[in-house]
Amino acid sequence: MVINTILRRSASSLTPLAARLLSGQRSYGGALLTAVNHTRKIISNDSLLIPSASRYSFSAAPALKRPSSDESLLRVIESEIQCSEESFEEGEDIPEGFPFKLDDTLGQQTVSLTREYQGETIHVEVEPSSLTTGQEDEDDDDADDNSEKDNQSSLPMVVRVSKTGGPSLEFGVTAYPDEIVIDSLSVKDPEMAEDQLPYEGPRLDELDENLQKAFHKYLEIRGIKPSATNFLHEYMVNKEHREYTNWLKNLKKFVEA
Repeated sequence: MVINTILRRSASSLTPLAARLLSGQRSYGGALLTAVNHTRKIISNDSLLIPSASRYSFSAAPALKRPSSDESLLRVIESEIQCSEESFEEGEDIPEGFPFKLDDTLGQQTVSLTREYQGETIHVEVEPSSLTTGQEDEDDDDADDNSEKDNQSSLPMVVRVSKTGGPSLEFGVTAYPDEIVIDSLSVKDPEMAEDQLPYEGPRLDELDENLQKAFHKYLEIRGIKPSATNFLHEYMVNKEHREYTNWLKNLKKFVEA
């Protein structure tokens, strides 16, 4: 009896303690759960402020692919460059006794010649050589006597003869094989305003024949003669070839860039 009474008292005293422990565990668990839910809510609300790694994709930029039309153009240009280089033949060196200093810049159409002669400065601008193929009218019995020149290569040039502090003579010349034709002659006065129109003089073919011959001799003494112009013609033909090849290479660089 005594033992049973003790056990009942002990059990009755332990019941409130177990209840308090269980209640404490429920309170702790509820608090923990509440904290977790609160944290999730904060993260959910601030998700717009915190960048997500999944929202940004970093990858190497793809290399730009050249259009097929550019590839086709490059192949044609490269083929043309090869043909041009294989067909090019270097011309003769400047002949001995050539009286002018020759200035040739790659990329420029003209070639400059200069020399000093008895106090004068002779400056020549040589333009690209041209081949003109004239068509003669077979039904015209009065064909132009100069029709043969229409089928010959020609070399246009401007010859300027100047003296220090004074006016200069400017000749428009066309050089044919073994012949030089003076197309125009004018006197350039450095003191004349640019907006003024100077008198250009008469047509050369209207001048007295002796005067025409004297001008030809005048130029010949200063170096404008067939031995020089024939070399210049060959030089300008080669220059045209070099310029064309260089133009193709510049074009290739642009397409490749």
